[in-house]
Amino acid sequence: MKMSNKKYLITGGTGFIGSALVKRLVKEGCSVRVIDNDIRGAKERLNDVYDKIEFMETDVRDADAVRKACNAVDSVIHLAYINGTEYFYKMPELVLEVAVKGMTNVIDGCIKENVKELVLASSSEVYQTAEKVPTDEKVKLSVPDPLNPRYSYGGGKIINELMAINYGRKHFERTLIFRPHNVYGPDMGWEHVIPQFVLRMKELAPKSKDQKIKFPVQGTGQETRAFCFIDDFIDGLMLLLEKGENLGIYHIGTTEEISIEKVAQEIGKYFEKEIEIVAGEEARGGTKRRCPDITKLKKLGYEPKISFEEGLKITAQWYDENSDKVKKIQ
Repeated sequence: MKMSNKKYLITGGTGFIGSALVKRLVKEGCSVRVIDNDIRGAKERLNDVYDKIEFMETDVRDADAVRKACNAVDSVIHLAYINGTEYFYKMPELVLEVAVKGMTNVIDGCIKENVKELVLASSSEVYQTAEKVPTDEKVKLSVPDPLNPRYSYGGGKIINELMAINYGRKHFERTLIFRPHNVYGPDMGWEHVIPQFVLRMKELAPKSKDQKIKFPVQGTGQETRAFCFIDDFIDGLMLLLEKGENLGIYHIGTTEEISIEKVAQEIGKYFEKEIEIVAGEEARGGTKRRCPDITKLKKLGYEPKISFEEGLKITAQWYDENSDKVKKIQ
């Protein structure tokens, strides 16, 4: 069945990635139903397409509501989750509750309503500190320390993957899993390194008489991530929805490792300031390098187009202009 002929249910559709996906699916002519309770999302993100979608304000932990949402859809793309490092540490039980109950309800709803396709959003956090970088999809998954609440997030995603694969073999015609790697862009929330740095620089820049600003970070600043701009990410996800193989697991991201120091420096450039990194204590459970091998998705035709510098400038400008709005929504 062509994508444009499918009806999709997007859980977590008012979130950063979810809303971008909803808008792209609508643009491609797909029928879209969204469920979200807006705890971590914001309906405002869907203003441009709200009259073209079906929206159900509900919680994925509500089994009856999820089953109703699964009625008469062809594919469920399950994005609903609790993200943001602050939540991992302070409310790990909520992270796990949404992970396990949400996934259970989605699978049960799909089975009872005869939905034939399940697509799961996983995470690069399933690797924690990967045994090799760049990391391909066959590298082993890990929960290094069950006593560290940070791993509630990655552990929940591993549980979700196991459920998707093992129920998928029996109950779905196609099951897909994608692992996003450091997706960023305008309106991504604020509990992430890029928006936090922008908001801090916006506050510090006017107060500094010197051109160079001392900028404290967690760790040394030499830690690296491969950041993927939201437009490139959605291109990859759409390609996966079109061509992905049953029980396939795919990374979506870029292969350019960017140091946290460079992130700060580029944001400094936006505010016309130089940055002097002040090293701080490393985050407990953090990892020094993270970068995906995206060979598998490239074989389907994926090619990121937006450079980090270009994407960061767009993102920094949005947060600079919308800082009050961001704080209110989040």
